[in-house]
Amino acid sequence: MKSTFSGWRYLWASQDIRRKLLVTLLVLVIFRLAANVPVPGINAEALKAMLANMNNTGSLLAFMDLLSGGTVSRFSLLSMGVYPYITAQIIIQLVTPIFPALQRKMEEDPREGRKWMEKWTYYLAVPMAILSAVGQINLFNSYAQTKIVEFGFTSTLWLPSLAILAAMVGGTMFAIWLGELISEYGIRGQGISLIIFAGIVAQMPANFTTIWADEASRWPMLITMLVVIVLTIFVIVYVQQGRRNVPVMYPGRRIGNRMSMPVKGTLPLLVNLSGMIPLIFAGALLQFPAIVASYFLDAAKYSAGVVTFANNVKDTFNGTSWVYWLLYFLMVVGFTFFYTDVLFAQQNYGENLKKVGAQVPGINRGAPTQKYLTKVQRRITFPGALFLGMVAVLPYLIGLALAAVGISTAASSSTLLLVSSAGLLIVVGVVRDTFQNIDAELKLHGYEDSLLVK
Repeated sequence: MKSTFSGWRYLWASQDIRRKLLVTLLVLVIFRLAANVPVPGINAEALKAMLANMNNTGSLLAFMDLLSGGTVSRFSLLSMGVYPYITAQIIIQLVTPIFPALQRKMEEDPREGRKWMEKWTYYLAVPMAILSAVGQINLFNSYAQTKIVEFGFTSTLWLPSLAILAAMVGGTMFAIWLGELISEYGIRGQGISLIIFAGIVAQMPANFTTIWADEASRWPMLITMLVVIVLTIFVIVYVQQGRRNVPVMYPGRRIGNRMSMPVKGTLPLLVNLSGMIPLIFAGALLQFPAIVASYFLDAAKYSAGVVTFANNVKDTFNGTSWVYWLLYFLMVVGFTFFYTDVLFAQQNYGENLKKVGAQVPGINRGAPTQKYLTKVQRRITFPGALFLGMVAVLPYLIGLALAAVGISTAASSSTLLLVSSAGLLIVVGVVRDTFQNIDAELKLHGYEDSLLVK
């Protein structure tokens, strides 16, 4: 009888798999070392004072810090992580169906189409990184009592400001390059995901220390933390694995002078086809109002009414108001439907099934099949969208629940999960995909045993 985890012993025995794991580990270590390099010209004392007051200034910076692996709180060169690249990737995917020429390019030659998308994603990542860097600098300065970075394109500051922008954009492109190294020489196809994963997981020890240091509510918080994390991970895995198997009839094969009978098969449609992309995209858009408002907080330049309005916008979108969390929920649900439609249209199951002669029973081939499958996909996406929306607002709900039962703690509700709920979704998804990729590598090398529980 084979051991449940018998495939694990081959990870080090196979020279090729061992090399890929070591390369992946080395690149992640380099990424974490680079994450401690600060942006040039920062005021360390002002940054320290702002961080000491971070819990009182709202959870927007704390949320950004959790997803970046602590690089935001250090104002690191990698404080933007790979998120400008992720945003650029989403924009390219959303724009492609709008232009028929681009859609035809993807359908006629998928390989060249993917190369085109990758190239323009890199090009678009640079301006997205510049915009993100400028917004992040202004946001930091708006929360700090003393400016953390002297930034502005005046006659005396344009050169230092240009150097800061170049350093931050260079840090983002360096993180993207490290991710590509992992995908090419390490665990195949998991580079960017593992870079995000490493940043999120790196915050767990510090968040655990925060909970442990609160002697007044240490044990209630630890027990609550374990229960919430276990239940959340269980629900995430259950929903992520959920699918609807649509029956499909494949044509029989000719064997000599005879035709075999048609073969029954299934087409699995995922409940959550969009993954964690709606969470990232909605979170990025909800940061935008606070970033824009940070430009209008200077009382010396703008009227009292403008400054007051800008402060109200910043306070509304700083992650503590119920308006922010309601909008977050609605935007995640909306983006889940929208992004799933875009991805499903790109896969074009109707035409692909028609090309191989397959047919959904009772549905005509081609466009009618695509229409029917789209209807089924939208129907099963509804619970997936609600699930993602609940995951998005879970920290807020936990905070309300703790307040209702009278538990007062210095730790935030995101800290209670050790990472944010969105971060937990990313962590679970990356771990699952990494296991599956390594398991596939074992199969390619001729090992029959699996890493996964059967």
